[in-house]
Amino acid sequence: MTMTPGAVAAPSAITVASQRFVEQHMARAVALGDHLADLVEAPSAFMADINNGLAQLADPSAADGIRVVAPGVGPVLGVRLPLLEATHKRFRKGMKGAPTPPVLEIADRLLGEEAAEIRWFGMMTLERLLTSDSDRTWQLMRRAAREATDWVSVDTLAHSFATGLLLESRRWSDLQTLVHSSSRWERRLVGATVATLPHIKRVGAKDTGVAGRGLMLIGQLMGDAEPDVQKALSWALRSLAPIDPSAVVAFAVREAEAARNTNDGGRAWVIKDALPKLPAEAQVSLRATLSGIRRRPSAPSQSHAAAPAVDSASTGAAPRPADSSREE
Repeated sequence: MTMTPGAVAAPSAITVASQRFVEQHMARAVALGDHLADLVEAPSAFMADINNGLAQLADPSAADGIRVVAPGVGPVLGVRLPLLEATHKRFRKGMKGAPTPPVLEIADRLLGEEAAEIRWFGMMTLERLLTSDSDRTWQLMRRAAREATDWVSVDTLAHSFATGLLLESRRWSDLQTLVHSSSRWERRLVGATVATLPHIKRVGAKDTGVAGRGLMLIGQLMGDAEPDVQKALSWALRSLAPIDPSAVVAFAVREAEAARNTNDGGRAWVIKDALPKLPAEAQVSLRATLSGIRRRPSAPSQSHAAAPAVDSASTGAAPRPADSSREE
C-alpha cells in the first residue's frame, strides 16, 4: 500500500476499539477512584471494592495483550492503563490529608494481591507515603522489588524509588544494594529508577549530581547479560544525556572501548541503543568503535556487579542458580 507523503496512517481496528473502550469506561474509573478515597479508613471494605471495581473496568481483550508484552506478569484483570491511572489519580486526590497508618495497611494489602493491576495500584500509592512514613514505605518498596516478576511492575515501582532518592539522598545506598541482586528484576530496577529520576517533578531531579550518581550505578551493571537489564540501562543513559551530555558521552566512550576490548555484545548493545540521544559527532565515533560487536544469548555477565559471583565460584562457594527465562 502506498501513502501520500505527509499522510498519517489511520489507526488500526484494535487501536480504535481500545480507545472506544477507554472512553466508554472513563467515567466509571473516575467514580471508582472517588469511592475508594472515601474508604481509606476502612481497609477491608477498600479491598473488596477495588477488586470488584477494577473487575468491572476490565477488557478481556486487553488481558491477552498484557500477558504478551509482559511475560511472567501472572494473573491479570485486563484493565487498560489509562483507566487504572485515572482511578488512581482520583483516589490520590481524594485521600489527601488521610492518616498514614490505614493507607500503609491498604498499600501492604494491595501489594499482596494476585491480580497485577491491583498490585500496580499499590505501587502507585507508595509514592505518596514516602513523605509521611519513609522507613515503613521503603520496606514495602523493597518487598515489592523482591517479588517482581515482570518489567511493567519494575518500571511502575521505579517512580517511588526515584521520588524516594530525591527526598532522602541516603536512599541511594538502598538502590546500590540492588546492583548485586541475583534477580534480574531488581537489577533492572536500578536502571529504571535512574531513567525515571529526571522526569520526577521535584527539586534536584535534573541536577548534574543525579547524573553522576546514576552513571556510577549504571557503570557497575554494564556488561549484564540479561536483556531486561540492558534495556533499562540504555533507557537510563538516554534520560541522563540531556542533563550532563559531556559526562554521558565520556561514559559511553569508555564503555564502548571496554566492549571492543572484551567483545562484550551486551555492553555494546546498551551504548548502541542510547546513541540517538547523544551528539551527532559522538554517534559516528561510537558506531565505528562498536561495529561488528553482537550480543550472544549464552554469553555470561561481564559486569562489575557480577564479579562477586564469579569469585565465589572460583573459591568453591555454591553458584547461583541459572535463570532459564532469559530472553533473546
